[in-house]
Amino acid sequence: MIRKIGVIAGAGAVFFLCGSAYADNALAMELGRGDDRTNVLRLAFTHPWRQGEPAAREWQLVGYWEFAAAVWDNHDESVADVSATPVFRLARSAAYIEAAIGFHLVTTHISAHRTFSTAFQFGEHLGAGYRFGPARRYDLGLRVQHISNGGISQPNPGINFVLVRFQYDLE
Repeated sequence: MIRKIGVIAGAGAVFFLCGSAYADNALAMELGRGDDRTNVLRLAFTHPWRQGEPAAREWQLVGYWEFAAAVWDNHDESVADVSATPVFRLARSAAYIEAAIGFHLVTTHISAHRTFSTAFQFGEHLGAGYRFGPARRYDLGLRVQHISNGGISQPNPGINFVLVRFQYDLE
């Protein structure tokens, strides 16, 4: 467990050092809970790929990449997770909703009751949140996430998380 937390901390430092060189990037941290009393800590670096364009009256469609590293802990096992996810965000003023589907590489043995048949997994989420502070640099959101292999191989138990997310823009 300590080694995996060290990997996550190291990944976070790399994200910070790489991200601080570019405007419009952000760092995020997610904490949450999932099936089998699995806790998750995720650090992410985001990079925009679609600047805000009008989608409907007073709404803007924004897109960004989220590159993340996570540790899952369910008191029996610890799991490492790295991911890349394109996120679509529909924002109005400071409030937003978002949806995404991305790719995860996950340690396959999750718990005594849950084993993934493949390390490759899909991860999709729905979320909502609010941007605040000077120049709206802070972002507080809530996400519901499902991770599974999409039926590529059996068994495919999947796992669900509820996550609280805090993001800080590096601009």
